[in-house]
Amino acid sequence: MAIVATNLKKGQCIQYEGDRGVVLGLEHRTPGKGNALIAATIRSFKTGKTKTIRFASSEKVDIVDTDRQKLEFSYSEPGTYHFMDPVSFESIGIDESFVGNAKNFIKEGQIVEILFIENNPVSIDLPDNVELEITESSEGIKGDTANNPTKPAVLETGLTVQVPLFVKPGDVIKVSTKDSNYLGRA
Repeated sequence: MAIVATNLKKGQCIQYEGDRGVVLGLEHRTPGKGNALIAATIRSFKTGKTKTIRFASSEKVDIVDTDRQKLEFSYSEPGTYHFMDPVSFESIGIDESFVGNAKNFIKEGQIVEILFIENNPVSIDLPDNVELEITESSEGIKGDTANNPTKPAVLETGLTVQVPLFVKPGDVIKVSTKDSNYLGRA
């Protein structure tokens, strides 16, 4: 299905320059002379890189049929992460290499949104931050409060983040999924 570039929306998946990607942002530009342009910021499914593509306002853009599914993470085994459809209870196995860094932020029972094209997963959408429990961290040194000191802490997913000295094992903290930074206690 093709639509006019002015009807593009954020979150749509398109085919462009022999590649497929998701539209992350749109900007309508009207130069002093000539026709209006649509500058679309697109993340490629193949490379994961972001690129800005310009379309003439009257240009046709191919929309790719997609299926967004909210799936519950069940468990992982070497090489495969298993997700379950909470409605049909159907289990879907996804290759560990596709899950990538998202594995640091998902725990059993958590719902994530996975985008499928032609029954193949192409992206995992995580919330901006997640709540995870600290499983290991060293004791903070009493009286060491200069310069906002931090210490490493291992979370229940295996991710290591820097946390303030007062945080201890068993605490649940908020962690940014964008940059793996500590955001505060939950």
